[in-house]
Amino acid sequence: MFGFKKISKFLIIFFLILISGCHANRKTFIIFCAGDSITNSSYPFHLKKILLSSGIKAKVYNFGRNGNNSGQYLRFLIRNKDWMKEKYPDFILLQLGTNDIRMDSDFTPTHRFYLNMKKIISIFKKFKNHEEKNTKILIATIPPLPPEIKFPFTEKSRERIKKEINPTIRKIAVEEDLILVDNYSLFIKNPHLLPNVHPNEEGYKAMAKNWYSELKKLIK
Repeated sequence: MFGFKKISKFLIIFFLILISGCHANRKTFIIFCAGDSITNSSYPFHLKKILLSSGIKAKVYNFGRNGNNSGQYLRFLIRNKDWMKEKYPDFILLQLGTNDIRMDSDFTPTHRFYLNMKKIISIFKKFKNHEEKNTKILIATIPPLPPEIKFPFTEKSRERIKKEINPTIRKIAVEEDLILVDNYSLFIKNPHLLPNVHPNEEGYKAMAKNWYSELKKLIK
């Protein structure tokens, strides 16, 4: 009888430890997708599907803003940072710059783009997750423009991506110690996924996989 009680006690402790461990692994991660209309698309939806299929519970918030350049997104963030902060994100996925290379009123000089992005990141760096740890920020290069571009984009816009905007994004990633996600190379290697300024549906799925490939390294 004593042996049975001892075994039962051991089994109870074992299952409590097992349940506790499982509960710890069931954390729901909070992820913000921040950017312009390329973000305000289906890639956050596909990212959530990938996370769930990988056994990772996550709430994915789409904070993409159609038509926003970096300055407009900065103003949006300043207005809304307090209630966004209260969602306690674990990760922020940031991609901006496509509207900054337009040749209409959205045109943003590269030095101004740099300052806008630094201010956006400085705001996001004040966010914390539910465990009071700093929110981790991932930043992406912007996709190229396909050859059949139309106004408000021009050939100068194409050149700015390669020579100004993406080099600035890479510079910021180093300065701010951010994880860099290379969405530019993704579409250079797979131009069929980018028929216009916006990817097609397969392109958005590929973007989601590209974000996930870096995000999974950070999820513990």
